[in-house]
Amino acid sequence: MTIRTIAFQDDTLRLLDQRKLPFDHDYFTCRTAAEVAFAIKDMVVRGAPAIGVAAAFGVALSAREVLDRAPTEFTAYVEEACRLLVAARPTAVNLAWAVERQRRVLYATAGLQSSARYERLLSEAQAIMDEDIATNRTMGEIGQRVIPDPANILTHCNTGALATAGYGTALGVIRAAHAAGKKIHVYADETRPRLQGARLTAWELRQEGIPATLIVDSAAASLMRRGKVDVVLVGADRIAANGDTANKIGTYMLAVLAKEHHIPFYVVAPTSTIDLDIPSGEHIVIEERDPAEVTDIGGVRVAAPGIDVYNPAFDVTPHEYITGIITEKGIITQPEGLL
Repeated sequence: MTIRTIAFQDDTLRLLDQRKLPFDHDYFTCRTAAEVAFAIKDMVVRGAPAIGVAAAFGVALSAREVLDRAPTEFTAYVEEACRLLVAARPTAVNLAWAVERQRRVLYATAGLQSSARYERLLSEAQAIMDEDIATNRTMGEIGQRVIPDPANILTHCNTGALATAGYGTALGVIRAAHAAGKKIHVYADETRPRLQGARLTAWELRQEGIPATLIVDSAAASLMRRGKVDVVLVGADRIAANGDTANKIGTYMLAVLAKEHHIPFYVVAPTSTIDLDIPSGEHIVIEERDPAEVTDIGGVRVAAPGIDVYNPAFDVTPHEYITGIITEKGIITQPEGLL
């Protein structure tokens, strides 16, 4: 990708504003942790790995805000910033995982000057970003081995460079398969209500020159019935200890359809997305978002006035519907208990 999703320079975090893609390539500038939290909540930056990286830099920015404070005040302020960032979006575990890494640095550097603590936090954030890119490339190479040649691939939401620090998770596997010379074609769900598939995935696929077709979410079953789908690849925002997986709303529907039509269904996610502290998907908190995301499109009301709206951002796919979970450490097959 020639456009960076996340960049840190001159003590400023710059985030590609994904609310405006694919037509405008503007950057949202953050100088405080509160601005990063807003960017995460309002989906300036989105995708589980990407919001984790952004939050890590947000913690570092909070330290920079209070370089002149006493050590106890410095620690308290950064700690409060950690809580603010984690609360921005509750479902994706990568967010809490990255912030917890920063908290460990915060307390490990308690005896240092504030400026040194800031530099250490900044260094850790950079490490988290670099690790994410390397992890994605490894997952891409591992995952592309399960892609037939030729293959029609169905994917949901956006799981590419825009959802990560670079390269992508499920879309990273697709990129790797394309780079390996496999003849692939991608069906990209539009992914209502925020249209991440239509706006973001379609744009990334066009940038990469990968053959692709955009479909409405409800067309997936028809494609499968006609034998037009060979494999389904999706990302994940949180994976429970038994393999149950939370991902963008509509993922569970695809998993059920894939099983009915005997189509392999793979989740692609780094091990940082696996939350061994929760035993099953029943314990995953599902974020509910603004009803206007459903009633309005592009700021224009399309739904009947006064109608009630249910707008969960994610759903949970039980492990028995998942063929395998592709991670940077290998593929977990028949994920019926990761412990």
